[in-house]
Amino acid sequence: MLSFLPIAIISGLETWVWMDYRLAVLFTVVLPLYLLIWAFVKKSEAIQHLLIIYWRVASLLAITVYLMIAAIPISFLTSLIARFLIPVALWFWVDLNEEIRELRNSPLKASLTSWRWAVTIYNLFGVIIQIPFVLCAFKSRNELLSDPSCNVWLDPPWLFKQIFHPDWPQEFIGFLGFSGLIIYTIFLCYFILVKLQRQGRSATGN
Repeated sequence: MLSFLPIAIISGLETWVWMDYRLAVLFTVVLPLYLLIWAFVKKSEAIQHLLIIYWRVASLLAITVYLMIAAIPISFLTSLIARFLIPVALWFWVDLNEEIRELRNSPLKASLTSWRWAVTIYNLFGVIIQIPFVLCAFKSRNELLSDPSCNVWLDPPWLFKQIFHPDWPQEFIGFLGFSGLIIYTIFLCYFILVKLQRQGRSATGN
């Protein structure tokens, strides 16, 4: 099946995709991990709580990478959902927002605030960019692999496999991705249908 984008645009898209993955490593892995360690050192419970919630939600990005390694079309949908859920998870909690706002001004608080805004803007912009590629989620695997507009997004995950899982079969990685997605969906449904009804926008339930 022919690509739904012209070849000239595909070339520019490839550059953007690689830059996007590099930014994702920085904004969604390196910085929040550093902030979480910093929060534990400073014993800032509100920031710790917020970042633990972030990591739970952002785990969908890791699941997406494993699904993309196996070239499973639904990964384009999970990527879009993850980019939407991350900003929601960072700003949704009334009690944590208030606790963090009331913290004494410090480099940690300033860094967290800067990161929250940066990762929010990055993910919302990513949602806009990825909306046209949701079409890839509804293709067959063979169509996905033969369409340059779609498989250009798979190149960075394939490089990840070569570095970290060179001997793992794609089928096994796909199984891990699907298993993670099922577990994630169960916990998300439990939160929406049960915990959200009980706690509302309070992360602590108080």
